[in-house]
Amino acid sequence: MGVVSRPIVAIVGRPNVGKSALFNRLVGRPLAIVEDLPGTTRDRMFADLSFQGRDLTVVDTGGFEARPASSLAEKVQSQLDMAMAEADGIILAVDIQEGLMPGDQEMAERLRRHGKPVVVAANKSDHPRHDSLAAEFYRLGMGEPVAVSAFHDRGITDLMERVSSNLPPTEVSAPEILADIKIAIAGRPNVGKSLLLNSFLGTQRAIVDEQPGTTRDAVDTVLVYGDRRLLLIDTAGLRKRGRIEPGVEKYSALRSIRAIARSDVVLLVIDATEPDTIQDWHIAGYIQQALKGMVVVVNKWDLAQGVDRLELTQGLQRRLRFMPGTPVLFTSALLGQRVGEVLPQVITVYEERNKRVPDQVLDAYIKEAVASHNLPRSGKKEFALFKVSQVGVNPPTFLFVVNDARMVNFSYRRFLVNRLRELFGFAGTPLRFIFQDRGE
Repeated sequence: MGVVSRPIVAIVGRPNVGKSALFNRLVGRPLAIVEDLPGTTRDRMFADLSFQGRDLTVVDTGGFEARPASSLAEKVQSQLDMAMAEADGIILAVDIQEGLMPGDQEMAERLRRHGKPVVVAANKSDHPRHDSLAAEFYRLGMGEPVAVSAFHDRGITDLMERVSSNLPPTEVSAPEILADIKIAIAGRPNVGKSLLLNSFLGTQRAIVDEQPGTTRDAVDTVLVYGDRRLLLIDTAGLRKRGRIEPGVEKYSALRSIRAIARSDVVLLVIDATEPDTIQDWHIAGYIQQALKGMVVVVNKWDLAQGVDRLELTQGLQRRLRFMPGTPVLFTSALLGQRVGEVLPQVITVYEERNKRVPDQVLDAYIKEAVASHNLPRSGKKEFALFKVSQVGVNPPTFLFVVNDARMVNFSYRRFLVNRLRELFGFAGTPLRFIFQDRGE
């Protein structure tokens, strides 16, 4: 049985019903711009969250308009349909203080055509006396509405319990392809991802076109490489939020995030003629947040004019200081130059991700490092480390048993990460740290 790593939940509704405020409340930080003007949200935003042990991706969408008044509004409606088609579950946000509006009913009718599970969130119920007003939204035919206030954090847990119960089961019938290493090929559109895949395979398996965004869905291909079975996942190109073109490409970005989540190691392909863009580092951030290994492939090197390889390598590695030791390779997939170096580097990073340090050695070396460094303090209380052990691989995961986990600040955590890497390597992969108070 295969596994759905992160079901997608889309928040939809009329303009100015509080979709972005609800999105921000769910993900716990202000990612979407929230204003009182209708139509603020133009491009879709998505973020990962975990609710009661279940991982989800939540998508904020533009406001529904039955009769869009401009070409931009028409594109927003097209994107909204794409979000509903791609989502596994829907939150229909309505304004409890305005009451049931014709746009809510038209939105509900559109949702019925998609056939996805829907929960109605009657937002702006800022006081318990407002909750009874939610009953009016039974008329949408979407089941019992949930009275919530995104602004005041009311009813959010009840809402998410309903949403989670409606999502498909974790396992799906389609089997996951058996492979030793799963490799996602990610990057901005038109950097040569599909051509790189074809170079690995020695045959044209993926469509290659000069038009950006030719690859819409993640495409899986198995390659037997030496004694290993590699699963190569060619993803749709990712653009920076605000630069993704309307239509299919917006939601192929969500599929790319899913592909990264499925992988062990990600090839971040960047364009040698434009080698340091914000979009590249957004994707690197996705990879790091997902705790995946990474190899940077600077493609189209045959087209780079006047670029110093050493300077570029050092600049990229400075950008990737959160994952020191990440390999940087220079290729021309079109000409086949140095493509043969890529998969061996992937295997090296994968082996680093699966490295296990004996607990006795790990504990002794880390305690020695801690003893030589200033310890965090809280008032008269000083931080104490009792035990370190490696509790997982792929990604490497370490458990620190301490006297007070709250004392571990960002700076001290970075010190521990750097010291552990100096001692044991783990190049090209994020590390997961768990701090636990003794006795828990």
